[in-house]
Amino acid sequence: MVFGFAALAVCAGLLPGEASAQAYPTKPIRMIQSLGAGGGADPLARLMAQKLAESLGQPVVVETQAGAGGAIGANMVARAPADGYTIGFAAASGLVLRKFLTKNVPYDSLKDFTPIMVLGETLSCVVASPALGVTTLPEAIDYAKRNPGKVNYGSSGIGTVHHLSGVVVEQLGGGALVHVPYKSGGDALNGLLSGQVQLVFGIIGTMVPHARAGKLRMLAINSGKRFARMPEIPTIAEVLPGYERPPGWNGFVGPAGLPAPVTKRLFEDLNRIANSTEVREKLLDLGFVVDTAAPEQFNALLRRSFEISERITRAAKLEQE
Repeated sequence: MVFGFAALAVCAGLLPGEASAQAYPTKPIRMIQSLGAGGGADPLARLMAQKLAESLGQPVVVETQAGAGGAIGANMVARAPADGYTIGFAAASGLVLRKFLTKNVPYDSLKDFTPIMVLGETLSCVVASPALGVTTLPEAIDYAKRNPGKVNYGSSGIGTVHHLSGVVVEQLGGGALVHVPYKSGGDALNGLLSGQVQLVFGIIGTMVPHARAGKLRMLAINSGKRFARMPEIPTIAEVLPGYERPPGWNGFVGPAGLPAPVTKRLFEDLNRIANSTEVREKLLDLGFVVDTAAPEQFNALLRRSFEISERITRAAKLEQE
């Protein structure tokens, strides 16, 4: 019976793996989102999951597994069966930055995952509480210089792009900032709104409504270019010469050994969805710029991100936990 099935597959011009991929998926898919509910990654993952479910004809269930800068969720993906029914919505913080901040990361990002697709770049920013009395990032840095140890900044956790962005700003600006790590970007934002911290480095999409309501002040965009929806706000690099942002991309990965036909199917569907006008605009509303890349380019991006992150963490003289 096994030989007969293989023969039929070959006669049809398909290898066995390709024949099984044609049936994929036959049950719900779990998408592990590793950066916490309430932050910018959660609505991104849920929008893509909804559209992917419509495309594949099977439910795609988002499971949020936050903590350790994305490492908890990433490890769950790495340890899952390589059958296409567990994929991860991952970020550079979990796949790259953790290596330079934690001695015993339980996975090797270059060996334990199958890159599926780079989705693009999360636009982030630095914001201030109106109570701090500053309107620009240089003013905030100057205030921190004059009041060492009294300016706290929140982030979505140790080892995230937001944490390291604060480290680089502190290093270049010379202001003594105190880092307050939270479990998620949403928690960090709540810390600012409640007065626990004076600054937050975080996802721009979660900050814009509060900025427009006057509950916080947008100081600078933490990206390579200005945000199209708020073009009057400068980038950090514009006001702080020498600033280089740590890697801040998001993408989709599976466990190592994901069958090539399944990877191809997922990439083609995700790529088509992400580059549709509807989804691109919705993601831009969330402060995310779509810039998709195939698995091969994803591998190259991972390697470049390791090089950049190593340089930043060494210059900052951060010790591994």
